Amino acid sequence: MAEDEEQLSPPESLLQLIENLARFHREHEEYYAQAPLRQAGELQARSRARKALADRWSVIGAGEQASPVAFAGTEDLNAPGLVAESGILFMEGEGEPPELQRLKREVGLLADDLEQTGAWLAGAMEQAWEMAGGLAAYPALADLLGERHRIIADDWQSAGLQALMARLLRRALDLLARVDFAPAALRADLGGDRTAPSYLYSASELLDRAADLMTESATLVHGNEGRWRVFRTRVRALQSA
Repeated sequence: MAEDEEQLSPPESLLQLIENLARFHREHEEYYAQAPLRQAGELQARSRARKALADRWSVIGAGEQASPVAFAGTEDLNAPGLVAESGILFMEGEGEPPELQRLKREVGLLADDLEQTGAWLAGAMEQAWEMAGGLAAYPALADLLGERHRIIADDWQSAGLQALMARLLRRALDLLARVDFAPAALRADLGGDRTAPSYLYSASELLDRAADLMTESATLVHGNEGRWRVFRTRVRALQSA
């Protein structure tokens, strides 16, 4: 390679590093372009379960068709069709259904994962931004600097969305914690102020918004696919020159 070409292009060691990033980070992003879509679907299912309960408890009379038999399904509190779909079964003489407890634990774990992943990604993009600025010294990559910075910007935005999702999920859990899901307590609420449905509707709205943001995050990351391909193609061409 001629001396003037060496000045135009990054050194071989830097090209190898860029090629590595373009290969493995692209593969990493392929995962994060799909995983949030699955998570969003699961979160929407949890939200639908809460809406179904809220719908039921908004109209049913307190203690309607209550059975004195322990472990019998509660005719008034169980939402039609929800038991088969979600496994959530309210039973006479029992407390909060274990399926509801599990759903809340899963939402809490998801919030933890999103917060940790978002914090890691934001830190990684901080470093990537600085490195990308250094590439401006090489004219051979000048026309690709927009592509590289767009990749970083979209990933950075995804990191912020993940932090917001975690907040939404945790606040939804805070609202659900206001509801005593034991049948006796629910019947007392339905015979009084009837606040349980309102808390469930509000928590469901937050879960739905978090699910929407998951799809937005996946869309941002998926949009980088073509940009990584263009960037990697140029680096390989410089390596073989």
